[in-house]
Amino acid sequence: MPNSNSNASPVTITPGNSPIVLGMTHTGTWLPAAIFEKLNENGQKLADTDWHIDQLYEGLLPDATIVRANFHRYAIDANRDPSGVSLYPGQNTTGLCPLIDFDNVPIYREGQEPDEAEIEQRRLAFHAPYHAALKAELERVRKIHGVAILYDCHSIRSHISFLFEGKLPDFSIGTNNGETCAASIEKAVEDVCVAADGYSTVLNGRFKGGWTTRHYGQPQTGIHAIQMELTQSVYLKTEELPFSYDAEKAAGLRVHLKSLLDDISTLALNGSL
Repeated sequence: MPNSNSNASPVTITPGNSPIVLGMTHTGTWLPAAIFEKLNENGQKLADTDWHIDQLYEGLLPDATIVRANFHRYAIDANRDPSGVSLYPGQNTTGLCPLIDFDNVPIYREGQEPDEAEIEQRRLAFHAPYHAALKAELERVRKIHGVAILYDCHSIRSHISFLFEGKLPDFSIGTNNGETCAASIEKAVEDVCVAADGYSTVLNGRFKGGWTTRHYGQPQTGIHAIQMELTQSVYLKTEELPFSYDAEKAAGLRVHLKSLLDDISTLALNGSL
């Protein structure tokens, strides 16, 4: 069961002096009891979590800043537009305060869904503090280096028919069709992924970058953003409960993740941006 401590912080900040800021929006599993108890049995599984993303990236770029949301996306999705506008008009997706899971199955007990007032309360309690922290860290890093790169860390099950057909590529890189970062950053990340033997890659495919990447990625201001959506099959033992971490699989993947993080860090440090 999630931690129900109502005093738990919505965000954990690990500051560093690298030009890279790692955003971890969906790895948290904490929910206040008042929210958790409104979820039905399906919702209480918290299946739509970016499982063990913090563990996967741990130590890959030792001086990187990490901004991690501790709350679960079922409280509110910090990678959605706070106005509620869809990121993918006309396509199946989940909303700011999801009422369904990724398989289009309800997550709330009947009649317990949040109304507009509760959604606004959750925005202020969770979404806003997370983004205030992320904004502050990006600005701090930019002051140090003149540039900052937000690398938004995500993962998802490889097969979800409600959201996409077939199997999702292992590396899904999102830059909103090149708008959120310099072309050299996009190329550096894609080059490492394409060269990674045994893994598949797509650039701006089903996932082009969530609200976080699109909101902060303003290269003209010196803040670049890129989203990485990994399939959970490449680092978990199974893509269903208990979603256990597979250290052997992860070790192979971490080599490539470290390489691409090193490469984009070098771009920022050598003045190429």
